[in-house]
Amino acid sequence: MAEDTTSVDDIERQVIDLIARKKKLDPSSITSASTFEALGLDSLDAADLMFTMEDTFHILVPDEAALSMRSVGEVVRGVRQLVAEGTKSADAS
Repeated sequence: MAEDTTSVDDIERQVIDLIARKKKLDPSSITSASTFEALGLDSLDAADLMFTMEDTFHILVPDEAALSMRSVGEVVRGVRQLVAEGTKSADAS
């Protein structure tokens, strides 16, 4: 069970680090409650961030999901879900 918690924390940390690098922010200033607007992410930044998430986590973010994400917490939840679904698909093969 602890292994799942570590991977969950790792996903959140990676998402925060990616956003911090993109916007040149201190990662400690970003929380799961931070909104894209508060972080200064415009729609182009958000789209680029989704491509980066796809490459980093080897997932495919559906357009409708990407359009609905407006905060760090929403991105983390979406990535977690897609990573879990991808793992299940890989296990089934």
